Amino acid sequence: MSASRRSGTTDELGPDEPEPDGSDLLAALLNGMDAALCAFDADGIVTHWNREAEHILGWTAAEAVGRRGFAGWAVRTADAEEVEARLMSAMEAPGRQVHEFALLTKDGGRVLVRTQSAAVPGPDGKPAGLYCAFSEVHTQIDLERSIALSEALCEDAGWGVVLVDADLRPAVVNAYAARALGTGRTSVLGRPLGELLSQGVEELESALTHVLAEGAPPAPAELWVSVRTPEGEQRRCWRSGFLRLASPLAEEPVPLGVGWLFQDVTEARRTEQEAAQLRFRANQLHRAGRVAADCEDPGEAAIVHLDFALAGFADHALVDRVAGGRLADGERAVRLVRTVATPAGAPGPSVLSGKAGLPVRYGEGHPALQCVERAGSVRADAGAADPDQAREWALARQWPRDSVHALCAVLRSRGRTLGVVTFLRNAGRSRFERADAMYAEDVAVRIATALDLEELTGRP
Repeated sequence: MSASRRSGTTDELGPDEPEPDGSDLLAALLNGMDAALCAFDADGIVTHWNREAEHILGWTAAEAVGRRGFAGWAVRTADAEEVEARLMSAMEAPGRQVHEFALLTKDGGRVLVRTQSAAVPGPDGKPAGLYCAFSEVHTQIDLERSIALSEALCEDAGWGVVLVDADLRPAVVNAYAARALGTGRTSVLGRPLGELLSQGVEELESALTHVLAEGAPPAPAELWVSVRTPEGEQRRCWRSGFLRLASPLAEEPVPLGVGWLFQDVTEARRTEQEAAQLRFRANQLHRAGRVAADCEDPGEAAIVHLDFALAGFADHALVDRVAGGRLADGERAVRLVRTVATPAGAPGPSVLSGKAGLPVRYGEGHPALQCVERAGSVRADAGAADPDQAREWALARQWPRDSVHALCAVLRSRGRTLGVVTFLRNAGRSRFERADAMYAEDVAVRIATALDLEELTGRP
């Protein structure tokens, strides 16, 4: 077949366009192989010797072809009989035979090779010779190690391994990664990453694209993602490393995709965040106590505690005192008077209010009223309401319009309920958790002590 036909065109052979000789084609195939190859006829005469064999041993095809066996040139005389017997045994054995032995190079050196030999049948079906493919043992071992490493990573690794193709779709996923993605190893293949992750997919795809274009980053990266699972979305932190995969067969590096290795470090990062948060809040309480100790007015000290507590904790805060100063035992009717509030617009320090003593119009079941009645913390939020509904929810409770999460902590001192402090968060923050309630209760104790001292000193 002509070169034009091999390339897919329909040009026919012309009178001056001869077909290539079969021996030339065979020689081109043998010389293009990555493995060294030689062949013997039934009498053990070398009939073929390719360039890789010449590269390994130094003997050219002209020097090798026509010789009988390896004795005296490619094998030491003492080893020749054993090597020839092991090679020629492939003539009678089924399948391929694998052996290891030392060959001699042209300059007198020794090379340990691993051979695969098999019989070559003739027209009558009987063995007419054999071929022997060989390579240096260390090269073969390196290849086997690479294959073993790939299989181990994709099967038994204690971290996630995902091979992503050039279209950023998973092509190979190991068991760890499949569990982390909340799906099976086969069901994830070929799917866009956006179908597996609800948040963080943009950062991940950006990292993969960068690796394809620029290569592996110098250090691992930590990515926060939300994974879609049958139990719902789960927020996870994955410490990720990336490797660009290129074909070793191409003259120029051709990216085949990205090797993405990751490990779930969510619990460790959450523990670190919680520890840092506890340190910061303890530091804020300490600083607030030192500043409040220098306040001559106890009411000003209460504002100091409130302002220090707001940092990194909430967007707004309110202090409502029980009308009359305290709630009598057994009293059911609760009326609250707004005493301190943060500005509803631009951020700023809390300000005193409620000098007129008018009760706040809290409806029945309001979280602040529930907090006073129960003498315990109460959490509330707007849920999954749209922005307009969330705004109506906040305004109906006499809170700033951008509030969507609320936490009320009771103000108690000397066994009496003095009022309630309310912390509010906007939509950009998460809802209040149990740890937040404990911090708010610590702040409430300090505010209540200051307000109680204000009453004892007779200050308005």
